[in-house]
Amino acid sequence: MSEPAPDPRVQSLINQLRPGVVRTVKVTGFDGADVLVQLVDAEGERAEIGRIPRYEASMRRMEHPSELFEVGQELKAEEIGRWREGQLHLSARACESPALRSFLVAFEPGRVVAGTVSSVHNFGVFVHVDGEPDGLCTGFIRVPDLTWGLINHPSEVVEAGQRITAEVIIAETRSGQVTLSLKALQEDPLIRFADQVGRVLTGPIAKIVPFGVFVQLAPDIVGFLHLADLTDEAVETPDQLVDEGEMITVKIAEVDLQRHRVRLSAAGEADRT
Repeated sequence: MSEPAPDPRVQSLINQLRPGVVRTVKVTGFDGADVLVQLVDAEGERAEIGRIPRYEASMRRMEHPSELFEVGQELKAEEIGRWREGQLHLSARACESPALRSFLVAFEPGRVVAGTVSSVHNFGVFVHVDGEPDGLCTGFIRVPDLTWGLINHPSEVVEAGQRITAEVIIAETRSGQVTLSLKALQEDPLIRFADQVGRVLTGPIAKIVPFGVFVQLAPDIVGFLHLADLTDEAVETPDQLVDEGEMITVKIAEVDLQRHRVRLSAAGEADRT
């Protein structure tokens, strides 16, 4: 069976985050906390007016961009798009560190890189990517990109100091970060499970949430059983009926490879025999 096609919405977002064209601009003033600039062409002539939003001015902390820029100063900035009024918006922070930018633009989505886990948090994992500029930590792995399985904390998958190999999702010059994925290098276990619709299985309840329960069907595969399918009784939450770890018999109603989810239904008496 072939791999599921990438979500076009995700691909569109990745395309928007890819580095834009670098322009030379001259500071002409400030509009509140934004920096007003004019584009300078190769001959040094003034051209189109643009704007650097405050949050795109620098990776350094500041009260106001005037602490870093002065009228008449020329600098490099990356095009990030046009707002509704048609004015070009740019990012100076994307070009603030030439060494960092050079490192980041070399990464294409899908490239495999190596690195060392720097720290592990409940929201994700920071990684020192091999070859990054000294003093920086450029890699980050979101919790959903760590593993195909259901986990309670990233420390169940990796630990600080561990060497890893991961796939690049996107390198962002504006954030100075490479978003990585460990599970992209692992086979999606759901692909081999796609023909199991209609099958009745018994497994432990892996997690209880207010609107249903997740059931462990196989290694790295969980299915979701909605509260409405769990019981006909008038209960507010599933923990009034079941406990984590409790064995439950369910029927596979749907295997969605695109969204990577398994929808379950309650197994009837006829299914159990």
